[in-house]
Amino acid sequence: MAALKLSRIFVVEERSNPSTDFFVAPELKQSELDVEHLGLNQLPQLVAGELVAVVFVRYISKSWQRWIRLHASQVKRLVYFMDDDLFDLSAFNGLPWRYRYKLARMAYTRKKWLQQSQAELWVSTPYLQQKYLAWRPRLVQACLPPATAQQLTLFYHGSASHRHEIDWLRPVVEEVFKAEQGVSFEIIGGAEVNWLYRGLARVHVLHPMSWPAYQALLSRGQRDIGLAPLLGGRFNQARSYTKFFDITRAGAVGLYSEGSIYSEVVSHGENGLLLPNQPQLWADAVVDLVRKPEYRQQLQQQALRSSSQLERAVWDD
Repeated sequence: MAALKLSRIFVVEERSNPSTDFFVAPELKQSELDVEHLGLNQLPQLVAGELVAVVFVRYISKSWQRWIRLHASQVKRLVYFMDDDLFDLSAFNGLPWRYRYKLARMAYTRKKWLQQSQAELWVSTPYLQQKYLAWRPRLVQACLPPATAQQLTLFYHGSASHRHEIDWLRPVVEEVFKAEQGVSFEIIGGAEVNWLYRGLARVHVLHPMSWPAYQALLSRGQRDIGLAPLLGGRFNQARSYTKFFDITRAGAVGLYSEGSIYSEVVSHGENGLLLPNQPQLWADAVVDLVRKPEYRQQLQQQALRSSSQLERAVWDD
């Protein structure tokens, strides 16, 4: 995108997405202008005389349409990018009804406005370029996006019976994410858990699975810090310390509730951490472990030894 005395480029997108990463971001990188990524309801402030470009990725909100009309004299380039056929309702056949409604409401119905606003059309494939040839679309080639930094995996693998713990951990994970960009969180659950954690970008919600499938998952290792809070309640009084084995088998070091059944197998600072059930303390402890890889490895190695000793003790009895 040529500079044309522009000061900034606004990329408007529903959220971080592959369309931007594969197509739009590499294309805009050539402009050497400041690129700001904004959501569908995030409207920027302009200074007097500032000239900008706006690139919509797939979807357009009414609030952005109003913003464009209000700042028409300062928006010198208006671009719409699509990597699906979003201007043909017949192309939506077979898609889920809610998705079809979303495409129609936020893409298809914006076509006339885009043309009236003399927007440029960018497309991802020769098929789209040929189909909308009258618009003189620009074919944008896909590029490999930059690799993300390797993430440490923080995880909690509790069943539905641990709903209180799942809720309790939400602010813990949020605080960790604020402090450390290189951490992802893995949790098991259904739609309710997915909804609870949806505001956190680096959360992976795994579907509940059978015991053999879960054991196979753990055997892959590749996890770093396991969480095992155990809150008060009569049901939790009967819990065992099996999550100590799960976390250790996953190749991770564990954080456990102080004063719980875990105190029988975990020595604080030796083969894991025992903490009071205070979210901020847990978040701080996770951040400390993230920043001390040698200490983390030391705790994990001792947890492996403790696990083996517990197994031998059963047979010795």
